[in-house]
Amino acid sequence: MPLVSVVMPVYNSAATLGAAVRSVLTQTHTDLELLITDDQSTDGSMDLLREFAEQDERVLPETAPEQGGAGRARNLAIGRARGDYIAFLDSDDMWLPEKTEKQLAFAAEGDAPLTFTSYYKMAADYDGESTDWVPNGRVVRARHHVDYRAMLVRDYIGALTAMYDRNALGTRLMPEMRKRQDYALWLSIMRDGADARGLAEPLAVYRAQQAGSLSSNKLSLVQYNWALYREHEHLSVPRATRALAGAVWQSLRNSRI
Repeated sequence: MPLVSVVMPVYNSAATLGAAVRSVLTQTHTDLELLITDDQSTDGSMDLLREFAEQDERVLPETAPEQGGAGRARNLAIGRARGDYIAFLDSDDMWLPEKTEKQLAFAAEGDAPLTFTSYYKMAADYDGESTDWVPNGRVVRARHHVDYRAMLVRDYIGALTAMYDRNALGTRLMPEMRKRQDYALWLSIMRDGADARGLAEPLAVYRAQQAGSLSSNKLSLVQYNWALYREHEHLSVPRATRALAGAVWQSLRNSRI
């Protein structure tokens, strides 16, 4: 059975952290390690993580030496990974119980080094567990196949569903950017020639704003997307403009779900 290294950054997430961690520990594929980097939380998140670690040896929390944001926290966790696959989950989201098992089978069948899945959106105040989740109509559908060119126009991969094959791609870190590090990682993998494949079944749950709302946080990502296209991908102004238009359209479209 392949070992899956699950990467989770944490910052002041005590209210949702428990459900996120339990959604990993209750996976039907049990051969995994949960690598958590606490980014200098002040709300007791690390105390909660220590309790989980005492109960389950697969929970491996560490505190970041200094506050550096989600991208650096993820990289610190990736640096400790021992797994054949690297997967990602944020501390306010959840995986459904069969997510890892089904995604591993999908990756093996399609010989795909980078995979992702569809996912549900839940209300920001949802306080249940992944094992209690009742499917709803708020589904962000995964595209079956995505290459670098398509990915430049729109980020099709929900980070909470992404998983890459470390044996095929090596250990891939996120670029040191304030935001959009996950998008930059997918682009760098695809730029090197590996396409991504999406599993249609929703296997994760994303904590979101109310349907129909476009948060100020989403709008603020415009400047980070622009910097990604121009400084990281070195796109011309016309190509970066087209890519940014696609990113804005995606945010508008997904906000309606």
